[in-house]
Amino acid sequence: MRPSFHPRLVNPPLGDPGLFIPFFFEKRALMFDLGDIHSLPPKELLKLTHVFVSHTHMDHFIGFDHLLRIFLGREKTLHLFGPPPFIRNVEGKLSAYTWNLVHNYPNSFNLKVAEVHPNHIKIKTYESNRRFRAHRKPIQVPFSGILVEEPEFRVSAIHLDHKIPCLGFTIQECFRVNIMKDRLRELDLPVGPWLKRFKEALYDQRDLDQNFEVAWKDGDQELRQNFRLGELAKRIALITPGQKITYITDVLYSPENVQKIVAFAQGADQLFIEAAFLDEDKERAQTKFHLTAKQAGTIARKARVKRFTIFHISPRYTYMTYALQKEAEEAFQGPQAG
Repeated sequence: MRPSFHPRLVNPPLGDPGLFIPFFFEKRALMFDLGDIHSLPPKELLKLTHVFVSHTHMDHFIGFDHLLRIFLGREKTLHLFGPPPFIRNVEGKLSAYTWNLVHNYPNSFNLKVAEVHPNHIKIKTYESNRRFRAHRKPIQVPFSGILVEEPEFRVSAIHLDHKIPCLGFTIQECFRVNIMKDRLRELDLPVGPWLKRFKEALYDQRDLDQNFEVAWKDGDQELRQNFRLGELAKRIALITPGQKITYITDVLYSPENVQKIVAFAQGADQLFIEAAFLDEDKERAQTKFHLTAKQAGTIARKARVKRFTIFHISPRYTYMTYALQKEAEEAFQGPQAG
């Protein structure tokens, strides 16, 4: 069945990291990491509501400037998450520009920046109509693993070792509401914004006996039809367990990191995991706090993921990406973890 979100890497395996996650039936998207994002058109970038940055090395964060430029002048709030010292680094980016004319924009663009510590999150808000100067002290809230929780999904994070704090991310659907278009046609109901309301009603676990109104436009005519929520769900929806997507990059292959990742990614439908080096260069990988392809495949096997994709391959393997994919796949196909 068609999932609610469709993650895809922004760049080829040797390019900057970035996972774009658009939502089906919605003009909305999330993103893990902000490397070079010029391949994404503005109409796609403007769907973003939340961006999760593993760490602020240049190849994971250089896209922030481009994203900022696209969002300026729009009435939007963008949520950013990253590890310490994320707030300081975002403020450094913002302070590098002169904002004396930004008040001319009719709309105010806001950045809500969350710095994720092991036990708490610090949050600061920056408004374009205040020249991106924070006017309040940071808010501090507890952190127990979950960054965002909505009725349809949640995003969680773990802290990993890249010689600096580095975050891994998982997005997990609570359950999946699959709309059967042939059933819509049988009922003469169109695809439209009402489907989002319908899904939200199910995710909110509203009373299935309550009335649900389907409203849409046919030319200049407004049409409405009423159903019992539970009856409509039986007729047009197939409810299945939600998908789990995990994103891991820039980590040392250490017992502690491996244990954390395996538990975090356990049973994922899709694991996106870095594979910077071939295993014959594992000493170089160790000194640079990165994974080899074999190590990535081994982690995927131990986590019993359904599928995995390697990315963030070192440019030294420009004409050898197949070798890394083969090495990772062989490790993944090895004996099952006990």
